[in-house]
Amino acid sequence: MKSEIHEFGKMIDGILSGLDGITAEDVDIEGKSIRYYRGSFWTQKQRQGNSLHEISYRACFKPQLPDFFIRKLTDKNSTVFDPFNGRGTTVVQSAILGRKSVGIDVNPISEVLTLPRIDIPKIDEIFERLDSISVDKQETADIDLGMFFHEKTISEILSLKNYLVERYESRKEDNIDKWIRMVSTSRLTGHSSGFFSVYSLPPNQAASKEDQLRINEKLKQKPEYRDTKKIIKKKTNSLLRDVNQPGIRARINSTGLHSKVTTFDCTKASLLVNPETIDLTVTSPPFLDVVQYAKDNWLRCWFNGIDVDKVEKNIFTTSNVESWLKFIETVFKELYIITKKGGHVAFEVGEVRKGRINLDEYILKKGIVTGFEVVCVFINDHIFTKTSNIWGVKNSKLGTNSNRIILMRKA
Repeated sequence: MKSEIHEFGKMIDGILSGLDGITAEDVDIEGKSIRYYRGSFWTQKQRQGNSLHEISYRACFKPQLPDFFIRKLTDKNSTVFDPFNGRGTTVVQSAILGRKSVGIDVNPISEVLTLPRIDIPKIDEIFERLDSISVDKQETADIDLGMFFHEKTISEILSLKNYLVERYESRKEDNIDKWIRMVSTSRLTGHSSGFFSVYSLPPNQAASKEDQLRINEKLKQKPEYRDTKKIIKKKTNSLLRDVNQPGIRARINSTGLHSKVTTFDCTKASLLVNPETIDLTVTSPPFLDVVQYAKDNWLRCWFNGIDVDKVEKNIFTTSNVESWLKFIETVFKELYIITKKGGHVAFEVGEVRKGRINLDEYILKKGIVTGFEVVCVFINDHIFTKTSNIWGVKNSKLGTNSNRIILMRKA
């Protein structure tokens, strides 16, 4: 036992090395003393993440979070896993650092947004392909989109959509097509001229058609023409500004060749991932009824030919703590099977319901029940960003005020 405690101590010393202003407190949870560390572990540099991460997806964590644990707990031979892949933050950051990874999510939009960023085409190939896509000005949508887009913009969006469908169905889709699909999907709606739509909700949530009509009426606005190809090129340049440095693209693509991203159920992860092959999991589960993933992505699903009702049925959502914990326990059982001995799980949850429920206490109990050892808990305090202010969220008042990460180890 003493040697085990000593090893834990050395691990924590290594994780905390070089950090200032960190406080520690031992918290008794059902007879177990759990060390809580509190401070600013990565958010001082929250705007210094690689530009490749700049894809909006609601309820995603900053790339600095997985970066922190990947650097501290893995090496070049490690494999990193995320069972709730989302926009692909863990997978992309793993590739940037030269670690192979596996990312899964029941929402197929996750795959659309992630895969192209670990198999990156050359920028001149992207622009040449984009320019070759013809626009059918007579094309009309099967649903009314006039509250979001100018008529000419709709024709361009439909031409892109039809081109991508044809490439996929004919099995000609390559990494260039996937890149164009990813950027187009991310640019559908938003609150600036950098999107295809008129002013709408932030890009990580699509307004309903009815809500968009109300937004238009309130702001006395109507959709104006947006040049979709010009927007895609601009966003491509922005995403790749940190990737065009020597060696970075080659490292990402080389690592990506040995990584896997797919649409899959996390409660059956061991059917996809071999036992004891994962060195580190960094993830964040769907929170208690905070985010409606399928509803937020209805327009993205339409563009990609995805049945949004089917997605909604597959995505786990609940407002009941017990149901949520039962789901989490199932996930932990799968993680225990695929994690190597000595491997780690960094499981991030936030404060919900105005801070009345701290999910970390529930999570660590489930980790222990399924066989993991709790190393410690990190509480990373952060200042709200511009997006939070758009939603009217003020620090320490509403929303997620801190990252709470339970670090566990498989003995």
